[in-house]
Amino acid sequence: MFFKRKTKSDVDIEQHELLENAQQRVRQKKRLFSHFVIFLIGSVFLVLINKILKFQEQYDWFIWAITAWAFFFVIHVFNVFVTHQFMGKEWERKQREKLVAKQKQRIAEIQKEIATDFPISKINKKKVE
Repeated sequence: MFFKRKTKSDVDIEQHELLENAQQRVRQKKRLFSHFVIFLIGSVFLVLINKILKFQEQYDWFIWAITAWAFFFVIHVFNVFVTHQFMGKEWERKQREKLVAKQKQRIAEIQKEIATDFPISKINKKKVE
């Protein structure tokens, strides 16, 4: 009596999905920013190890380490900003719809094969006899 059961509408579900997508996107960008800060601090740390502590000073190995790390950082940036544009939620939805359509088509084909191989009228006649 006091509590009315509210029916959820499609708008609420759509808004919830949009909010989840936005939160996920914010987390991706936050991780990218954290990766950038750690990259900068780590790069300085690698230079300090090589130059100040004179660890294998004759060879500047830190350049290769920073270059490799920068490569991974560029891949991270590419994944967050470029790949997400092409393979975002809309792409996932289209792929899901294609797969569902293929599954429905395959089910219809199987049902058609079953109907031609085992017609219901033959099965019912055998049961009656």
